[in-house]
Amino acid sequence: MRTFSENTLLLATHNAGKLEEFRQIMGPLGISVTSAAEYALPEPAETETSFIGNARIKAHAAAHATGLPALADDSGLEVMALDNAPGVYTADWAETPNGRDFTMAMEKTHAKLLERNAPQPWHARFCCTLVLAWPDGHEEVFEGFVHGQLVWPCRGQTGHGYDPMFQPEGSQRTFAEMTPDEKNALSHRGAAIAALLKGCFT
Repeated sequence: MRTFSENTLLLATHNAGKLEEFRQIMGPLGISVTSAAEYALPEPAETETSFIGNARIKAHAAAHATGLPALADDSGLEVMALDNAPGVYTADWAETPNGRDFTMAMEKTHAKLLERNAPQPWHARFCCTLVLAWPDGHEEVFEGFVHGQLVWPCRGQTGHGYDPMFQPEGSQRTFAEMTPDEKNALSHRGAAIAALLKGCFT
């Protein structure tokens, strides 16, 4: 496991919210976080069929383009009764000509479960893979998962994506019914970040 010894980390994302989240995490460690957007990097085509594969594409492209260590994530929802779909295509299921519509994506997922007469509970898990890549080609990979079930109708007003439909194991509430801190304590991204910090930043 390679220890991160640099002062600056490039986050391979154009998502301002994600950038702010990682700045809050890395700031106390004395590490400044910049983003692919700040370098005007193009978003590489995510052509792999696994979370690791797509995160790897983004991390290595950003590290190669900037000469900085780069961190990328790929995440999504796997529904067991749908053969682990949408998986790496989670965001694609929400795409519309006017941007992403996750209400539509949740309705689509529910409809597919009904089409298959899938028995409840509808088991599912959120997955997050982080790849930290250095300009010399070295990489470290970290994964996080949270298991649970899908509910219908959706519940809750907080969170994003599939959060109103996902109820984690051991809870009677969906992610969208929790505070951000409550969700982060359970979430797939939280677990992957904890593994990253333990592996490369301590």
